[in-house]
Amino acid sequence: MSEATAVEAGGPGSWDDLVAAALLGTDRRPPPGHTADHTAGHPAGHAAGRAAARDAPTALLDAAAVATVRRRAGLAPARAADRPSPAPEDPRPPLPEAAARRLTTLLADRAGLAAGGRRGAAPDLMELLPQWLATANARGYTALSAALPALLDAARARTDLRTAVLAFAGPRALWLARWNPDWRFALRTAGGAGPALTGPSLTGPEAAARLWREGLFAERVALLGSLRAADPAAARDLLVSTWATERAEDRLMFLDSLRTGLGPADEPFLEEALSDRSRTVRATAAELLSTLPGSALAARMGRRALSCVSLDLARDPATITVEAPYACDAGMERDGVAARAPAGRGERSWWLGQVVEAAPLALWSARLGGRTPAEIVALPVTDGWRDDLHAAWCRAAIRRRDAEWAAALLGAPTAPGVGGPGGPGVVSPAERSRLLGTMGAEERAAWVAGFIAGHGLSEAFQLLVVCGVPWAPVLGRSVIDALDIARDAGSYPWSFSGVMGLAERCLDPAEAVRLDALLAPPDEREDASPGAAGYWAEAFRRLVTTLRLRAAMAAELGATTPDPPPTAA
Repeated sequence: MSEATAVEAGGPGSWDDLVAAALLGTDRRPPPGHTADHTAGHPAGHAAGRAAARDAPTALLDAAAVATVRRRAGLAPARAADRPSPAPEDPRPPLPEAAARRLTTLLADRAGLAAGGRRGAAPDLMELLPQWLATANARGYTALSAALPALLDAARARTDLRTAVLAFAGPRALWLARWNPDWRFALRTAGGAGPALTGPSLTGPEAAARLWREGLFAERVALLGSLRAADPAAARDLLVSTWATERAEDRLMFLDSLRTGLGPADEPFLEEALSDRSRTVRATAAELLSTLPGSALAARMGRRALSCVSLDLARDPATITVEAPYACDAGMERDGVAARAPAGRGERSWWLGQVVEAAPLALWSARLGGRTPAEIVALPVTDGWRDDLHAAWCRAAIRRRDAEWAAALLGAPTAPGVGGPGGPGVVSPAERSRLLGTMGAEERAAWVAGFIAGHGLSEAFQLLVVCGVPWAPVLGRSVIDALDIARDAGSYPWSFSGVMGLAERCLDPAEAVRLDALLAPPDEREDASPGAAGYWAEAFRRLVTTLRLRAAMAAELGATTPDPPPTAA
């Protein structure tokens, strides 16, 4: 080993040895090699040792100077590593020049707050990046090589961008991610050690089986998800092959992938999973089976539900009667009914809710006199069971994505009691939004527009989140009118900042023309908050500026209007 290598490797004469000698003192710890050089075999004996001790500080400084130069010079020459294989080609067309410049601007944006903590009238460009990516992906473009590092940095900082960024950046981003530990998330998100997996046609069954046996957990999850989308049976067979040896938390995650492409062929495996040693795995298997209308579990839960709910025709009007279960037997537990009720919840209502939720919704029309879901929801219910029954039907409609039942449970959007104690069994804005997610885009937008017209914007944020982008004209007009009313009321716009932020991303850019009339500050009312009119004018200017920027972004990408990013149901 050369002296330079020894200094860097921590051997005799290393930098650490020099630092130790300096800290302890050269009289207690001579510089490496100094004593041997000046005393061993010296004829003067002790006199030579004293001379060497006097020279030791100088020798230490000399050694430190030499070591410093070596450290600054870099590493010692070594055998060259194998040259990495080139990044794969991406056949998609590159971005138009104007769109490429826009992407650079969006990625570089670091918008801060204006004086006083306000955003000012400048658009928040980073909030427009998801929509820009969705439009670029829909148009089939790929990123320029120079933009890949910034795209990967943005996806690292924001997990909501990762799917869109990796789709846009393509295989070159995955190649690049192998050389930077900060970007390893891209390999996990895309399925591991290669391009995003899209099924056996690209990876081959042997490669898929090897990755399933040897891959990291995130790689296995991605593999199972991609296989499930391409070949549900192959994914299920892969899962069955190692099911008995998987950890409970892993079994739960893997089982959840069966939601994609769920069909009758999955029933035997799921029935076996009902006997799993993990309670959460059993519950997930039961939930999946309950969404298969012809499954044996759905039939069992249907029979239990019908034994609890009936129609009393002797009453006027006809009334639903409920006889909730008095016990939770072993069969109910195996089918996913949790025996222990949460604190503050009665056991019988807890069991009833789970049974009705898991029963097929198609049973109720025949059981309750051939009535439609809307007519069933309108029926009175005896003995205070109405809220429990309607809440269970609400969860069942969400689980099965039944738009007719969802509309019945939501009720008329302008009804005074909708979503409240006097309305149907929708007891929270979160449940309302999940029910809306089962409906078509136009029906959803019309319902939310009616809700805003009848109840204002105070409870509309979660409902607006699930509406398609850009908002339908009826919904956009409803939101603008409600904002105008709030402005005229004299309050500050900060109470509606969430809705205003959604409007910037979701309003149709064509609505900017209608907003021009709101840019001038209105006359201050005597009872208005001080300065509120000016703040509203600033907020509307930002909204209009953002809408026109979105229109320009779409034009640069060759789209007439921004393509919508995926929305949560």
